[in-house]
Amino acid sequence: MNRALPVVRLRVPTDEDAVAWHRIFDDPDVMEFHGGRSAELSVYEELTARQRRHDAERGFCLWTMVDEAGTVIGFTGAQPWPQDWGPKGEIEIGWRLGRAYWGKGYVTAAARQTLERVRAAGVAEVVAMVNARNTRSIAVTERLGMRLAEVFTTPASRQQGHCYRLPLHAR
Repeated sequence: MNRALPVVRLRVPTDEDAVAWHRIFDDPDVMEFHGGRSAELSVYEELTARQRRHDAERGFCLWTMVDEAGTVIGFTGAQPWPQDWGPKGEIEIGWRLGRAYWGKGYVTAAARQTLERVRAAGVAEVVAMVNARNTRSIAVTERLGMRLAEVFTTPASRQQGHCYRLPLHAR
């Protein structure tokens, strides 16, 4: 399927975006691979504040995704892998999208913008850590040209995961 990707804009998250993220991610389908249940608003308040710091310090972060109408639909971007296991210290790209926006190409369009931005910031390679059952995110990594580099088991949940890698050559 070679349809045109939708228009999506990325911006540094605002305080108000924490409320929007809390609202649109309050869905068991959205949270299936992120702990299975909704997070408290305070989690998103801390996350948006941390992303503003990442953007100021590194030139990239998890950006808020906004659709053609200006509606907050999710986030995508990059940040250092935060866990003590896995690709510690490496730059991970990731995304989360409100359920109403699935299947429309928003994540692929936004993730491609993310790759351009992190390449411009001097990042040489990115990883994506994806639950092995998350076929939608695995499809995005494939559309981005990422390659499966490692299969692992998460320490806490004992779930199987995949680490995808993509070198970002200068253009």
